[in-house]
Amino acid sequence: MAASRDMPSKNPVINAWRRFARFLASQMPKGLFARALIIIIAPVVLLQSIVAYVFMERHWQMVTQRLSAFVVHDIAAVIDVMERDRSPAALESTIKVASNRLGLDLEVMPPGKLPAPGPRPFFSILDSALSDEIGAFIKKPFWIDTVGSSDLVEIRVQLGWSILRVMAHRSQAYASNSHIFILWMVGSSLILLVVAIIFLRNQIRPVLHLAQAAESFGKGREVEYRPHGAREVRQAGVAFLEMRRRIERAIEQRTAMLNGVSHDLRTILTRFRLSLEMMEESPELEALKKDVEEMTRMLEAYLAFARGEIAEQAQPVKIRTLLDDVKSETERQGHKITLDVAGDPVVTIRRDSLKRCISNLVGNAQRHGTQIVLSAVEDGRALFIHVDDNGPGIPEEQRADVFKPFVRLDEARNIDEGGSGLGLAIARDIARAHGGDVMLLDSPMGGLRATIRVPV
Repeated sequence: MAASRDMPSKNPVINAWRRFARFLASQMPKGLFARALIIIIAPVVLLQSIVAYVFMERHWQMVTQRLSAFVVHDIAAVIDVMERDRSPAALESTIKVASNRLGLDLEVMPPGKLPAPGPRPFFSILDSALSDEIGAFIKKPFWIDTVGSSDLVEIRVQLGWSILRVMAHRSQAYASNSHIFILWMVGSSLILLVVAIIFLRNQIRPVLHLAQAAESFGKGREVEYRPHGAREVRQAGVAFLEMRRRIERAIEQRTAMLNGVSHDLRTILTRFRLSLEMMEESPELEALKKDVEEMTRMLEAYLAFARGEIAEQAQPVKIRTLLDDVKSETERQGHKITLDVAGDPVVTIRRDSLKRCISNLVGNAQRHGTQIVLSAVEDGRALFIHVDDNGPGIPEEQRADVFKPFVRLDEARNIDEGGSGLGLAIARDIARAHGGDVMLLDSPMGGLRATIRVPV
């Protein structure tokens, strides 16, 4: 048997890789815009990093090496001149020539020991280049300071009879304008990224509009959508509109057919009633009348279940007002009910349709419980309406079956007292038409809790 990909492996490297992959997946953005942005930014950043590394470590180092070589060659020439003639006049003349022609500030110091080597700088390109060139061309003990002054570099060379101190401008030995290249590269990349983000947002917007239209249609709301954007997005939008037209056409055909069936069956049932009214009273006649009444009730319930009240348009509704109406109707029927609404939520729904859904659940609670609590709460993403009762409840393994049409679990709920078995089926059909659902849970009151979830 093949092992599942989620099963732990005996190889610790594979397990570590899987853990790292799961962690990386959890940290990655979930939105299409953010992911597409990463796809654009990541190559640009990687390319810039490679170019900057190559430039700074190769081109920059090569230029600095050559500039340092020029400075060291000048210093070596000055040392050769001083070694030939150490007279004060000759030394003074050499110092002036070095200052005027070479840009080097020279000072002949008394013989002695060189200072202790200082710490190497973090970016040691100049330090390494000068050290290599002095060691190759001058070949005398030396000491350099490239960290102190930002504009000058100090070099001391031990000549035996004296110490030559040289102050040179950093720009003479160091490619100091490299940051300009980096600034131009980063600046141009930022401009290109801003342009890419603007264009990417325009490409993502049609996808978001399509998703919003599909979500609104799934909640049973009016949809105003026109395909736009890239060719593939427009194709998906056209397919969505065609699907919506097919669904609406199928619903219209079903509604028209059910209206015709309703009219024909009601006509026949009316004839039955007239015929029975003209017959003499008898126990058999009374039974027939009950059968006709039950047929009428089942027909109306089935038509309501199949029709689904699609013609009603969704609109913003105050849930507290809606539940107050349900409570008033329930109390007029002689049942006591408690209402508890958190805040004053306003949700876009088909009012009459959702009211019927709630009434069906409240009616079911009336038949099997003596205490009813109707509550509602909205968490920003969905509206939850709870109908609790203290009745016998429904076993958990049978809760899925009660949503099937014409299914009644309790044999005591006979046809004359328990209805046609379509109440919960109609309630779930209405909730799903709003993009939600109806769930059956255990009630805090000991009976059954029917929960309507409607996305907002």
